[in-house]
Amino acid sequence: MNQKRFTTRFTRINLIVALIVFWGLIVGSLGPIQVFAQSENDPNPPDQVVKLIFIHHSTGENWLTDGYGNLGKTLDANNYFVSDTNYGWGPNAIGDRTDIPNWVEWFTSPDTPTYMAAIFTESGQNSNYTRTLSDPGVENEIIMFKSCFPNSQLEGTPNDPPASEGDALTVANAKYVYNEILNYFKTRPDKLFIVITAPPLSDPTFAANARAFNNWLVGNWLTENSYPYQNVAVWDFYNVLTALDNHHRFLNGTVDHSVNQTSNIEFYPTSDEHPSAEGSQKATNEFVPMLNVFYHRWQASLGAGVNPPASVENQPAASPQAGQPSQPQGAGITSAMIDNFEGIPPAGTNGWEAWGDEATNSTASNTVDNSVKYEGNGTMRMDYNVASEGWADVSLLYETPQNWQTAQGLSFAFHANKAGLGFDIVAHGGTSAQLTTYAYHVEATQESVDGWTVVQVPWNEVLRVAWESEAGTPVDPTKIRGIAFAFDQSTSGSIWVDNVQLMGVASTAPQAPASGTSVGEQPTQVMVEQPTIEESPVLPQEQPTKEKGPIGGLCSCPGALLVAVAAGALWMRRVI
Repeated sequence: MNQKRFTTRFTRINLIVALIVFWGLIVGSLGPIQVFAQSENDPNPPDQVVKLIFIHHSTGENWLTDGYGNLGKTLDANNYFVSDTNYGWGPNAIGDRTDIPNWVEWFTSPDTPTYMAAIFTESGQNSNYTRTLSDPGVENEIIMFKSCFPNSQLEGTPNDPPASEGDALTVANAKYVYNEILNYFKTRPDKLFIVITAPPLSDPTFAANARAFNNWLVGNWLTENSYPYQNVAVWDFYNVLTALDNHHRFLNGTVDHSVNQTSNIEFYPTSDEHPSAEGSQKATNEFVPMLNVFYHRWQASLGAGVNPPASVENQPAASPQAGQPSQPQGAGITSAMIDNFEGIPPAGTNGWEAWGDEATNSTASNTVDNSVKYEGNGTMRMDYNVASEGWADVSLLYETPQNWQTAQGLSFAFHANKAGLGFDIVAHGGTSAQLTTYAYHVEATQESVDGWTVVQVPWNEVLRVAWESEAGTPVDPTKIRGIAFAFDQSTSGSIWVDNVQLMGVASTAPQAPASGTSVGEQPTQVMVEQPTIEESPVLPQEQPTKEKGPIGGLCSCPGALLVAVAAGALWMRRVI
């Protein structure tokens, strides 16, 4: 990225013809609209194959296994492509650690980006179960996780409030852990997290504590935290296994979480505390329809463009009321996807435009490529040749400022024609006449050449470039004027990008993966570590003076139906 390129002014001649249809006023007068329709309580399998991963140990292995719990083949029959972890799995052998206190390491530690990158891309089996479906080639959408039966030996008293107690297995610490991990789940409403409660023990010493904690998880955890999304659900494995007539199931159109027998100990025992095949099969029969309900509720919330607060059983809530304050500084967000290059330019833009420095004969071009695919039918190919002291980029500029503050940052997938190519993902603030520039540097590795690399960077890593005032300060996501891919000096090459989108915002129209397509003969997708806001990995940089960063977004209009037609936007550049 070159300073001369970013002293360029952008002058806009803008003609906007807007038609606001009164349907919004009519609908608004009808009162609150229910966010979810018939799909809110749908126990039927998904219409398409959905990828699911189950984090577990031996009880989960038995539950999955054909001829024991039959969970794996039942999920397969319900259109779920199932993978799982077990002892020894993953980075730092994190699969060894699934006790309740370990969930903090999984979901809210400095290593969380590494673990989640591995979880989202895992497609292997670590247990013996039938899998007939073909891998759809996308990330795991559903993450199930469960602690084993020793975690039902919670010390303390049933009503202990949450308190951090390290690795202790106590009621207080267990509540604290689950409250903490919601902080991560909140950043990923595009994933569905299913908590499976720990199975019961035959020892009654702390059984009442286990009952109280699991009732809290099912009945109070999400509401006490005012959790704002529909991407977390709890299924009470513990209750189902404590008595013949205790259930957590979908029955006659409603959720039945019933404690009809007050026993708090294992009703389906074996010689080693693992639930029996009978108990495991009962659990399968009750769980899978519940999973379908959870899945459809989550999908309905994404399709509605909102995620209302979850209740005890994730019952649907009403949409936002009319008269709520509008988003400041331009539009808000209804979808994560900025551009998936399927033929429709992002709203409020002229699409992606290539620019180069004529003084140094530096050039760039961009086209939609239907032969090299990531997901869907198209990617954006960028070819460039940048001289020393020159500049070139491919930019997407908005007519009005975009307010993307509810997103966590920017994500995109890229593929390169050779390793070592460097480029910046750029966010612009300021005005159309004088843009300000924030950037994050990315470098292509061999994995990017062999397949695809997914880059995810939070807003606090999108920093003001060194040659502008307030260098090193993060971008203001409430005032985004555009984004760009800017290429390093003295380089030439080709970069393909796809799924330019916002982190932590639900996609309303996810693209199915392209069937049978790949980069050359390499279908592998390679994930970089996915940073959290608190701790972000540093990508390799040839030029350490460059800044780091990401961007993205779309517009929202909650409640009323507004239709606007915009035309005549023309962007012009001149070098100062």
